[in-house]
Formats: sequence, C-alpha cells, structure tokens
Amino acid sequence: MFELDPKLNKPPEAFFRKAPAETYVHLIGIGGVAMTALAGLLKDAGYQVSGSDAGLYPPMSDILKTLGARLFEGYGPETLPEECDLAVVGNVVTREFPVLARLKGLGLRYLSLPQTLNALFMNRSRNLVVAGCHGKTSATAMAAKIWATGGLKPGFLIGGASLDFPKPWRLAAGDWFIVEGDEYDSAFFDKVPKFVHYRPHTVILTSVEFDHADIYPNLDAVTAAFVRLMKLIPPDGRLIAWGDDGLTRRIAGEAGVRPEFYGLGEDNDWRLVSVAAEGLSVNFELTGPGAFQARLSLNRPGVYNALNAAAAAAAFVGSGGEPRALQPALASFKGVKRRQEHLGVFGGIDLVDDFAHHPTAVAKTLEALRLSYPGRRLTAAFEPRSNTSRRAVFQKDYARALALADRVFLRLPSDPLKAPEGDRLDGRRLADDLGRRASLFENGLALGAALVHEAAPGDIVVVMSNGAFDGLTEHLKANLGRAHD
Repeated sequence: MFELDPKLNKPPEAFFRKAPAETYVHLIGIGGVAMTALAGLLKDAGYQVSGSDAGLYPPMSDILKTLGARLFEGYGPETLPEECDLAVVGNVVTREFPVLARLKGLGLRYLSLPQTLNALFMNRSRNLVVAGCHGKTSATAMAAKIWATGGLKPGFLIGGASLDFPKPWRLAAGDWFIVEGDEYDSAFFDKVPKFVHYRPHTVILTSVEFDHADIYPNLDAVTAAFVRLMKLIPPDGRLIAWGDDGLTRRIAGEAGVRPEFYGLGEDNDWRLVSVAAEGLSVNFELTGPGAFQARLSLNRPGVYNALNAAAAAAAFVGSGGEPRALQPALASFKGVKRRQEHLGVFGGIDLVDDFAHHPTAVAKTLEALRLSYPGRRLTAAFEPRSNTSRRAVFQKDYARALALADRVFLRLPSDPLKAPEGDRLDGRRLADDLGRRASLFENGLALGAALVHEAAPGDIVVVMSNGAFDGLTEHLKANLGRAHD
C-alpha cells in the first residue's frame, strides 16, 4: 500500500524563512468547501496558491474563479507543480491517487487542511471552535456575524458560502479566530477529527449523534471523538453546549471546565423562551447568567436556528462582547448558501435549497419550513448522496423524516457501490415506506421534469442534497410555474 514519508508531514521551513509572497502552496482537492476557504486565506495572506480537483460545481467553483489561483483538472502527476513548497492534501484524496507518487518523488512537505490552518492562522489567536453533528455551519456563520458586528474583527473559516460576507473566510485583525470544527477525519495520513488540530479556547457543541458511517463504526466512536475535543479546552476556556440532549450533556461533562448549557429547558444557563415564527424569521427571548435578558429576532426560520443563534450569542457575551451587537447582527443575518436558502418565488412556488442529508437535518429543515409556511403544501426533493446517506443504517429514519413533507420526490442513491454490499440504502423500499406521498426517479433530470409538472402555485419546494443533484435547482428556477402558465 502506498505511503508518504511521515517525516515530511510538518510545516516546511519556507513558512518561517521566506516571505509569504515567496512561498508556494498547492492544494490537492481544492474544490472542497473548507479547502476553497483555506485557499482564500492563503491568498489573502500573500502566499502563492495553486490547486487541483475534479468535477467542481457551484458555489465553490464560482469562488475559486475569483481567487486567481492556478487550477489543474484531475489528480494526475502533472497536476502537482514541482516548484511548490508545500502540498495540502484534502480528505478527498486516497492512497490510490496518482499525484501522490509525484508528491513523494519530489520530497515535498505535506500537511492536512487542519494542520495547515493550525500552523498559519490559529497559532496566535483565541479560537472559537463550533462543533457538533448538526448546525455547525450556520452557528459558525452567526458567530462570525456577531463578532464582526461587535467590532472584534475576527478571523474565520465558515464551511459554506456565506451570504453575509464577500467570502467565507477572513484573516484575523483582532484576537479571535472562528472556525467550523468538523468531526470528519483530516486526511488519509492524519486519521483524527479535524477539530483536534484547532487549539480551542471556546467550544460550541451543538449536538452529537451517529453520523459518518464510513469512518465511525458506531455512536460510541463518534462520542469518543467529541470527548477528545472536550479534553482540549484549556482551564481558562469555555464550553457552550446544547443542554436539552442527554448525550450532549454527558459529553460536555468530560471537559475540564464547567459547561454552560443552552436550550429550551429550565435547567439551562442560557435559555430560549417565547419562541415564535414570523415568516422566514424567528423571534425569541434569551435569558442568561447575571440577569442577562435580550429580545432577539433571527432572520432564519425554525427553532433549531434559534438554538444556534443562542449558542453564538452566549459565546460572544461570555467572552466580553457587547450585548447590544446581538440584535442588529441576528436580525440582518443572511445565512449561508444551501442552508435553508430561499431562492425566490417562481410561478407562485417558493423554492428553497438546503444541504440536509442526515435524517435529523432533513427533519429539522422540514419542521422549520412547516413553521414558516403553515397550511401550504410542502414538497421535498431528496438525493441520498453522502457516504452515510447511501447506507442502510438510516433506512427507517429517512422514512420518518421525509414523512414530514406532503410530497416527496426521491432520487435513487447515486454511486450506490460506494456503500458496502449488504449495507446500502434501498431507495425503492424507502419510497414504499412513504407510500403515496413519494415518487422515485433514476436521476435528477427525470425528477425535475415530474416535479415541475406537479408543482402548483402556493407550494413550497425544498431541494435537499449535499451535492449538485444533477443541476436540479437551476432546472426548477427556470421551469417552475410554466406548466400552469
């Protein structure tokens, strides 16, 4: 089996003896959400940057075009420039990628994405790490918006295309760096969760449940990963954890600091009360330690988004931020692309794009839309594309989650052979379990044609996938409502 030289898995001396403008970094797998943001941080810091990838699609492909980085198609040996000082290897890369032989042959230093972030951007700041199985992208974006509104000039890396900032990354001009702490492993040679590298001062823990079945065998393994993060919080640090869930409370108890819990229950330190929907916004009151009280409005739908906002607010206020920044920051929060993103009204049909692929995320998205659009027909188009969603482990959970919609348009799992034989999601069984509300399709093109024909003015249509879904959203934007013209 191909192996890289572990002695070269450390920052090259070029980082310390040459100016950034004289230092060349190449990103293998540059089109990943976080890898694109890392490329942006490197460019803004003055480094020379290039990268390679295959099958780029929006929004990351659009962002990369603006960077001016040199881009290579695919992962062949020719895609790695010999003059680079460091290769950053994304977790899309496996030992079988041909480019690795050239990497080894050139004797180049190499790092994973989180190792690079740690070495260059998180080693001189107080770091807020937003972790959890759900909600961390939105909560990271909310925290960045609050910190920036409060004048703290944070650096940040958001795991999606922010709608509040020109770019989903920013170099720190103040004391803080805010990062989405992913529990997925770092690289094929760095088999630890990304967040292990992030030197947390403050951690937000939004939720913990079984996910990433391709790398975690069971819930105990997922739990152990988050416990490892808890152990990294320093004695003067903070932990803001969701207090309405027993498992999250138990994991938080493993930290070396006293957890501050947030949630709806009375036993939370930071508590949401009087939660109410108003269109695509949610209003709530947040109470906290020291008689803290604030009436807030979040420009995002659903109770779960309000919980994310409460966590970000608690982290900010407890870190010395001015509470008066909370209301304007959250009321004007635009969110992240593909996180309950309202794309517009087409032929009287509201179209929403969402990244949901875990059954819990699917359910939370549908619940939020029900709250925002009471009495209207809710149609879900779902593509099981992620490594976990292709597996049978969530067969029944997807049926329960998708049953929250009035109509469900299912795409058969893409690349089903990526899941082990005997452990593959059965799309036909899922459609059968959902009954008459569900229709099953071989691809997004056929699904889109049927959905356009059936959708009627007044409907809410939400597209849920962690991929491009065969260009479904663009097809719907161009064609929804035309069948009724």
